[in-house]
Amino acid sequence: MTKKEKVTHVLNMLDKTYGTTKEGFYHNHDWQLLTAIMLSAQSTDKQVDEALPELFGHFQTAQAVAEAPVEEIEQYIRSVGLYKNKAKNIKKCCEQIVSEYGGKVPDKLDEVLKLAGVGRKTATLFLADAYGIPGVTVDTHVFRISRRLGWAEGKNPQQVEQELMKVLPKEHWNRINFQLIYLGRAICTARKARCQDCPLQEWCEKKEVD
Repeated sequence: MTKKEKVTHVLNMLDKTYGTTKEGFYHNHDWQLLTAIMLSAQSTDKQVDEALPELFGHFQTAQAVAEAPVEEIEQYIRSVGLYKNKAKNIKKCCEQIVSEYGGKVPDKLDEVLKLAGVGRKTATLFLADAYGIPGVTVDTHVFRISRRLGWAEGKNPQQVEQELMKVLPKEHWNRINFQLIYLGRAICTARKARCQDCPLQEWCEKKEVD
């Protein structure tokens, strides 16, 4: 079986097992979606979901966040990890969105990366969810599993991202992240992969697996 055929089988199985769409964070505006993704770093979805309704109920515009004291923002995101640092970044980010982009988050990667607290993973995920712009988001799960599958050999997320963009069909870029997150949390874990329970075992090269 060729590598391309293996990839096709894996992607079909991921679609069958985890679906092709994910449940997104609560939001009504693009700046709210970006804020939610920023909050999700090193936090669980549950922690973020608990914070969002009150946060966005109190701050209904990016300008309101930009004008608020950092301490006020902190009050609404205490359920989230690293909330003090995130509050500072969210305030600065909203200041930039208002002053430099007229209140609307830009739709270009290089522009989104200029915003405070926004790294490549956050930017790629935001552009995919907000504007449907194809992109491969590489977090710890995607990095680990793509190497185990034999899809990538890169030593850092950006190298793996470039490799996956060559391996995966473009129409699958936006959903590979959440599919491998689900797989990584339940089965292909960092410490000990449960290969015997994995729906992908038939096509996996099992690299770097103990």
